[in-house]
Amino acid sequence: MPGTLVFTTTESGGLTRNVLEVLAGGKRLKSLLGGPVGAAILGTELNAYVPLLFAYGADQVYRAEHPLLARYQGDAYAIALHLICLRAQPNVILLAGDSIGRELGPRLAHRLKAGFVADFSDVDLDTGSGRLLFTRQTYGGKAMAVVQPHLSPVVATVKVRALDPATKEQGRTGEEIRVDVVLEASQLKTHLLDKVQEEVASVKLEDAKIVVSGGRGLRGPEGFKVLEELSQVLRGAVGASRAATDAGWVPPSWQVGQTGKSVSPELYLAFGISGATQHVAGISGAKHIVAVNTDPEAPIFKVAQLGVVGDWKAVATKLIECCKELTRQ
Repeated sequence: MPGTLVFTTTESGGLTRNVLEVLAGGKRLKSLLGGPVGAAILGTELNAYVPLLFAYGADQVYRAEHPLLARYQGDAYAIALHLICLRAQPNVILLAGDSIGRELGPRLAHRLKAGFVADFSDVDLDTGSGRLLFTRQTYGGKAMAVVQPHLSPVVATVKVRALDPATKEQGRTGEEIRVDVVLEASQLKTHLLDKVQEEVASVKLEDAKIVVSGGRGLRGPEGFKVLEELSQVLRGAVGASRAATDAGWVPPSWQVGQTGKSVSPELYLAFGISGATQHVAGISGAKHIVAVNTDPEAPIFKVAQLGVVGDWKAVATKLIECCKELTRQ
């Protein structure tokens, strides 16, 4: 019976937060369309992940193992995932809107001659036509668009941090389906020579409950040393606007925004960030936003719950002092 197929990735022996969000999207589609939620997993030595996928909502697990799938490679994964789709015949294929999903989703849609929706944040059903309605940001986050694909199947990427992750149900089981994949190195147009993993001193930016971000108003890389100290006191992570990363003050991996990372912390502290729509699009999931800027007309104040007009460094330094004093008590 056709249903939804979720593409899953793994990290450090477990499922990523992105995958749990996509599984939640699969369960939402199951409530709208019916049919099972299938999970596609690629790689080698996948035994441990199958029961995890069942526990987090998958009814079926399509498992493809091959040495060339050991690490992500676009050509190999596109071939393998296409074969799984031909086997499963899903109505909808969901991927996370991360770097992998952004590459793999359009390639898969082309192979399947399917409709494609990028970075949706909500989905509903048009009862009149029976077609899905995907809600996504448009015009750099200034407006929301409702997209109704007319092709079937539909390949869609879920905007990172737009959905709450699926919850675990102990004892849940399902059907495991092995899919044989024939791959040769000659089929791959690109080859992965090496993978360099950036060291993360504390919590990942996209997973942090508190994010301390800086922008052009910091006027140089030295300011981020102050923000790093504040984030350590708050046990959070440091982010940045595109202006700061483009200037080379901090690594591109720190960028928050439409072309960077989407975050949904409990608290987002923005120092010297004007609040361009592209940046605001990446923090739309934040529960509370506090902005510090010398310009009282800065757009960031329109989305902040608390705004401080003043020197960012004076505010940040005072926050560090107060937090350290509280932790000593």
